[in-house]
Amino acid sequence: MHMNATYTSYTSFVAVGDSFTEGMSDALPDGSYRGWADLLAARLSARTPGFRYANLAVRGKLIGQIADEQAGAAAAMRADLVTLVGGLNDVLRPGCDVDAVCARLREAVETLAPSCKQLALMRSPGRRGPVLERYRPRMERLFSFIDALAEEHGALVVDLYGAEALGDTRLWADDRLHLNAEGHRRVAEAVWQALGHEAESDWNAALPPHIRPGWAARLGSDLRFAREHLLPWIGRRLTGRSSGDGRPAKRAELLPYEPLGPGSAP
Repeated sequence: MHMNATYTSYTSFVAVGDSFTEGMSDALPDGSYRGWADLLAARLSARTPGFRYANLAVRGKLIGQIADEQAGAAAAMRADLVTLVGGLNDVLRPGCDVDAVCARLREAVETLAPSCKQLALMRSPGRRGPVLERYRPRMERLFSFIDALAEEHGALVVDLYGAEALGDTRLWADDRLHLNAEGHRRVAEAVWQALGHEAESDWNAALPPHIRPGWAARLGSDLRFAREHLLPWIGRRLTGRSSGDGRPAKRAELLPYEPLGPGSAP
């Protein structure tokens, strides 16, 4: 079920999830990440004095970890608005049991939905290319389940997966897994509109025509990607490590919103 909420004034917002919600790879000058959730919080806080924001997301987390480590904590905060995005890290792994992923996602939703005024779920965006095509059937099974959960629990679904513009490789970082700053800005606008606010831009507008780089430039890009991102990722998989191991939540407490650092304002 895809819907827009009637405009509501939210006094508090908790974001739950993995690297997508943590804000990778929308980097600030100090090396920290901003991302769509921070951008959305900045907009909401500008309309509501005393607005509070928490972001419990941690990169690399699987849906079971999100359900176990974040959902209960977020529910206890009793925020007006909660966003939950998870499961994609699971379905991109070999041998994934999509039914088990959906079961843990249901647990998280059933924990969160009764505790907030509005729960928002998302169909995550996908970068066009061979990885998306390989895992598309799993992703679409997950997203169909998200649609059903949303209808069952009165949640919003923000369909980023169906957005043609967000598949454009120019909206993705060099790691080919995370959106860049412009990609996150567009997601923030998409969620803003889904919550019933007046559009400030066309978040799904096509980018200008793109001249494809020559084969030498593409080869160089592929080699850098393999060296800087793919090989470290494979190393973590082989050793059972995660990029989020030992990393705390981005904003663990529901506190008055303040930008993370220079350039945090939308």
